[in-house]
Amino acid sequence: MAAAWVRLCALVLIGVSSGAALAKDKTPTAIVVGGGLAGLTAAYELQNKGWQVTLLEAKPGMGGRSGLATSEWIGNAKAQPVLNQYLDRFKLETLPAPEFVRTPGYLIDGEYFSATDLATKQPATAEALKRYEKTLDDLARSIDDPLNPQATSTLFALDQINVSTWLNKLQLPTTARQLVNQQIRTRYDEPSRLSLLYFAQQNRVYRGVSDRDLRAARLPGGSPVLAQAFVKQLKTIKTSSPVTAIVQDKDGVTVKVGSVGYQADYLVMAVPLRALAKIQMTPGLDSQHLAALKGTNYGWRDQLMLKFKQPVWESRARMSGEIFSNAGLGMLWIEPALKGGANVVINLSGDNARLLQAFGDKQMVDQVLIRLHAFYPQARGSFTGYEVKRYSTDAGTGGAYLAYGPGQISKYWRLWERPVQRITFAGEHTDALYPGTLEGALRSGQRAASQAQDLLAGKSFDPAKAAPVAAAAGAAAAKQGQPGFFKRLFGGADKPEVKAEPAKKAAANTQAKAD
Repeated sequence: MAAAWVRLCALVLIGVSSGAALAKDKTPTAIVVGGGLAGLTAAYELQNKGWQVTLLEAKPGMGGRSGLATSEWIGNAKAQPVLNQYLDRFKLETLPAPEFVRTPGYLIDGEYFSATDLATKQPATAEALKRYEKTLDDLARSIDDPLNPQATSTLFALDQINVSTWLNKLQLPTTARQLVNQQIRTRYDEPSRLSLLYFAQQNRVYRGVSDRDLRAARLPGGSPVLAQAFVKQLKTIKTSSPVTAIVQDKDGVTVKVGSVGYQADYLVMAVPLRALAKIQMTPGLDSQHLAALKGTNYGWRDQLMLKFKQPVWESRARMSGEIFSNAGLGMLWIEPALKGGANVVINLSGDNARLLQAFGDKQMVDQVLIRLHAFYPQARGSFTGYEVKRYSTDAGTGGAYLAYGPGQISKYWRLWERPVQRITFAGEHTDALYPGTLEGALRSGQRAASQAQDLLAGKSFDPAKAAPVAAAAGAAAAKQGQPGFFKRLFGGADKPEVKAEPAKKAAANTQAKAD
């Protein structure tokens, strides 16, 4: 009897040991929702770590919010290190950027100006732009750590102010203000909808990075070429698969696409916030995440590519990279067509895009052609067609890219960098340093994949405690705020127009840094 009992115990122990070994050897599984560059990066990195990955994309094609340009100007390793690493890894060829595209140009009342032209022909406008850039640099320099921009009560107050209020205080001449507005709305959103702290933080990130660094090379084919390089590496991709529901429990994650269910150990969510808001989650997100889904501002943008048989603008403006207009045309990007002729890519952004929301594509193109024709009478005769991408009316995007509005850094800063149980989040909107860019999307995919690895290893991602704003306020005066901080920024009283919240309340609303 005793011998039988010993044998039974031995068999049980062997079974437990074998089960543990099988669990240890089991291939980890992940589902990635979203086939933009963030999702593609996360799927690629997890697959390279030995995971079994299924990527689900709602639309028929991959690549997410890729633009219409047939080539894309990209930064060097100083400006976009992660992007350049993947280009090297996939052996994607780039071409050096001609010198004349590496600084922006201006289209003022139909006349093209380089920065040098502006200084000689419109000195008042050039000097005003220099004053704006100097004041903006002072503002950016006041932020010690771009990962913690609201570190002091002084900086925290900037989140309660919009960029337009700040610009009003600078009293720029009309043309300079129009060009500045266009530059800001093209890269972010309408100045009146943009947090001054976010604008300062982004300029702090790029401080020391020149326009020349940002446009150092050309990627023929643009970001879709990079997306396809990722696609070729992935084993399991399912397009036209919109996710409707996600259920998490202690054993894993179940993702529903219509009546079909997919199961995995972990999930990477790499879709814009508006798309995420349409997915039913069990258990549901907490109130802060739900508020962020509804309340986080996205910059509005519609992109048009107008095709011409031949250039109708000044020959020296051809291939000149970014051109900012004072005529309500948005930012223009002039490039040669792949099969002859020439293209003008136009970003209609901010309130310009909002005003045209009710227009059909052809009506919108006609409005742009009317403005072009006023300056270039040959435009209509040379025009051959167009393509349009409307991010502003895309129900899954709700705009183009993240652009924090006033008060939103105080509420949602780095919120999506923390996993929620078995879900990690990726997408340009989850990257604190490079939102709205290829670099930010790629970085976020790497981070989300790494976090899934950490979750598998048992790491906890409980939020860290925020340092009270009041505790840092004393240091603020020593570092950036000799008396007159706001006076230097606004040219007026040494107070913001909107008062900062009391330190105690501010501390409660300030978000902790993610692990």
